[in-house]
Amino acid sequence: MAPAGSAAVVEFREVSYRVGGNLILERVSLSVSAGETLVLLGRSGSGKTTALKMVNGLVFPTTGEVLVEGRGTTTWDLIELRRSIGYVIQEVGLFPHFNIGENVGLVPRLEGWPEERIVSRASDLLHQVGLDPAQFLKRYPRQLSGGQRQRVGVARALAADPRLLLFDEPFGALDPVTRLELQDQFLALRDRLSKTSIFVTHDIREALRLGTHIALLHQGRLEVVAAPEEFLKSDTREARAFLAGLEIEPRSLAENVS
Repeated sequence: MAPAGSAAVVEFREVSYRVGGNLILERVSLSVSAGETLVLLGRSGSGKTTALKMVNGLVFPTTGEVLVEGRGTTTWDLIELRRSIGYVIQEVGLFPHFNIGENVGLVPRLEGWPEERIVSRASDLLHQVGLDPAQFLKRYPRQLSGGQRQRVGVARALAADPRLLLFDEPFGALDPVTRLELQDQFLALRDRLSKTSIFVTHDIREALRLGTHIALLHQGRLEVVAAPEEFLKSDTREARAFLAGLEIEPRSLAENVS
């Protein structure tokens, strides 16, 4: 979390959101500083994906304010805002009629990059996510496995070198082995590229493994914000409910949290 007085990459200020008579988020305040990974953890319907969508202007607060790079999302040009943020979702959302190189290079092409630079960037990013460009640049999404498509989704999110990345349960539909491999890939990329990330999940193990901080949402309210080792000591009812799903004692797991 951003220290007092420092500039946050993302900041929520007393954010609430209603749909009709339903309160989805209630007075959420938190911030994310450069290089951090904030994990939004919660059950289905807790408001975590709604909070994520507020960062790139897919949803706007009913009351309160969300700031990106110090500017309220309502003051940004939305095209500029969304092109400045990498966004990875569970379904990946690759364009089936574009080959992999074209999918990865989509935003750079919209930004007017020269074609040679786009191809070079796509090749470099495929290599970084563990896919051989010589084999994959000209393939189409239908020719890839789920895990490979998800790697391409991460590469596409990185293509224009955004400072901020948003992940909405990106590994949730994958088998456990592939999911673990992609978590490793995420950690390696984060350490190498120093990107700021907000990551949505309902998986406590994933949250503890990937987050520099974990924000637990429960029925639209922010219940806990803590580093993983501190989250393990949380004694709220909702935090303990998530921690109860671990197969080993939280104290033992704390020794493995880096």
